[in-house]
Amino acid sequence: MQATQIRKGTAIIFEKEIYIVTDFQHRTPGNLRSFVQVTLKNVRSGKLVQNRFASGDTIERAMLEPRQCQFLYSDEQGFHFMDMENYHSFPISAEVIGDGKNYLKESMELKILFTDDSPITVELPKNVILKVTESAPGVKGDSVSNNTKLVTCETGLKVSVPLFIDQGQEIKVSTETGEYLGRA
Repeated sequence: MQATQIRKGTAIIFEKEIYIVTDFQHRTPGNLRSFVQVTLKNVRSGKLVQNRFASGDTIERAMLEPRQCQFLYSDEQGFHFMDMENYHSFPISAEVIGDGKNYLKESMELKILFTDDSPITVELPKNVILKVTESAPGVKGDSVSNNTKLVTCETGLKVSVPLFIDQGQEIKVSTETGEYLGRA
């Protein structure tokens, strides 16, 4: 694939190892040639590397096998999932899950990418519905302006929401930015 086709979450082979793209920016500075600045995470060591590719560079995409899995629970060993095809359960370390831990709810189904029968990365949905567990009361009459307050969700994620959101309500949250999208 071309360097300009790189997106966040794409698995590529770079320097004979598999890396996941954690961040990318396509830049076209002034009168210079455009390039793609990427941050890559090594799937084996977890090491982060920054690299710059010319727009015309060809990059080898890593072939990963997606499997439908269900999140079961988390403990000190990591996050436990079950393969929905063969019902085999397996843990994934907190380092592999990363910030995705803030969006995982028990019995949630999602895709996990594997290579050589070892889990590489978890593909989260674009947004999730989370229940608000802690919320400060909103001030009445303060709804004219776009004031927000910080609430805590069932997964421990803290989100800035409008004042009318109360404890016990469900909200829709973006897994890419962690921002409030609306009521569920």
